[in-house]
Amino acid sequence: MRQQKKEPRNLLVARLSALGDVAMTIPVLYSVCQTNPQIRFLLLTKPFPAKVFINTPENLTVVPVDFDRYKGIGGLRRLHKELIREYDIDAFADLHDVLRTKILRLFFRLSGRRVARIHKGRRGKRALTRRSHKVMLPLITSRARYREVFWKLGIPREDTFHNLFTADHPASPEVYAAATTPRREGETWIAIAPFAQHPGKIYPPHLMEQVVGELASRPGYRIFLFGAGAGEHQTLSQWHRKYPDQTVDMSELRLGIPAELNLLHDCDAMISMDSANMHMASVVGLPVVSVWGATHPYCGFTGWRQDKQDIVQLDMVCRPCSVFGNKPCHRGDMHCLYGIQPAYIISKLDALLARRAK
Repeated sequence: MRQQKKEPRNLLVARLSALGDVAMTIPVLYSVCQTNPQIRFLLLTKPFPAKVFINTPENLTVVPVDFDRYKGIGGLRRLHKELIREYDIDAFADLHDVLRTKILRLFFRLSGRRVARIHKGRRGKRALTRRSHKVMLPLITSRARYREVFWKLGIPREDTFHNLFTADHPASPEVYAAATTPRREGETWIAIAPFAQHPGKIYPPHLMEQVVGELASRPGYRIFLFGAGAGEHQTLSQWHRKYPDQTVDMSELRLGIPAELNLLHDCDAMISMDSANMHMASVVGLPVVSVWGATHPYCGFTGWRQDKQDIVQLDMVCRPCSVFGNKPCHRGDMHCLYGIQPAYIISKLDALLARRAK
C-alpha cells in the first residue's frame, strides 16, 4: 500500500516579482492559510511588494528579503540555510519559477524537503501572442496556477477569502486622512491609475486627461490619481494643478501601500490599466474599469472577481502581441491604445456605477 506523504508543518511559499504578481497571490494564499490553520506558511518576497500583505491570517508570516545580500549561487545557498535554520522549513512552494527560485528549489530538494512549482503555461502564451496563426483561447488564470502548486503538495483549499478588510479588521478613513476630507453625502469617489510598468499597457496620457477632465466637471466627484516615479508624478501633478478642487495627487502624498488600500476600499470604482493597481483594487473589493492594449485578459492576468463587462479593449488581429506589454508594436502606431476613445472608458465607468447603485 502506498504510504501517504506527511503534511508539511512549515511551508515556504516564494513569489519574488513585481507588486501586481505578488498581490495576485493574496486570494489563494489567504484561503490556503485559513483552510489549514495547523500549517505555518511563510511567504518569501521582496521588501516593496511585501507591504501589500495587511490583515494577514495568524499562520502566515511574510519574509521580505533583499536579494542584493544574497547574490549568486553562493548567496542563495546561504539564504537557503538561513531559512531552514530560522523557520525549520520542510516544504517549498515555488509560485514564480525563475532562476532564483529554481536554484532555491534545487537546494530544498537536495536537503530532503518536498517541493512543487508553478506551471506558467508558456506554450499557450506564445500561441496567444505570436504574430500569425494565433490561438485565441483563454488560458487559466495565474491564481488557478497558484492553487495547483498547493494541490501538488496535498494541501486542500476552500475559497474563504473575500476582502483584505473584514468586520474584525475594517478599513479606516483615519489612515488616509492626509489625502482627503471625509466623504460627503452623495459624493462619488473614483480612483484613476493611468500607468503601468511597460508602455504597451499605458493608455496615452493626453487621452486619459480627457477622462479626468470629464469626471472633474461633474458635481460631487472626487478623483484620486495614483502613480509612482518621477515621470508619473509630473503628469499627475499637472492634472491636479488643472483640476485642484476635484483631484487628489496620491503620488505627491506618498502615504504608502496600506493607506492606499484603505482608500481604495472606500472608493466607488477605479479606472486602471492592466497593472498592479487593478490587482490591489481587486483584493479590497473595488470594481475596476480596466484598459487593455498590447496585453489581453486571455493571458490569465485579469483582476480577481472583476466583471468582464468592465474590460475596455479593441478587437484587433494583432492583439495580444505581448504577455507583459514590453514588446514593440508590430504596426508602429499602438492603435490598440490610441484607438480607444475617452468617451468609451467613461461610458464603461457610468455603466459600472449604475449597476452598483441598483
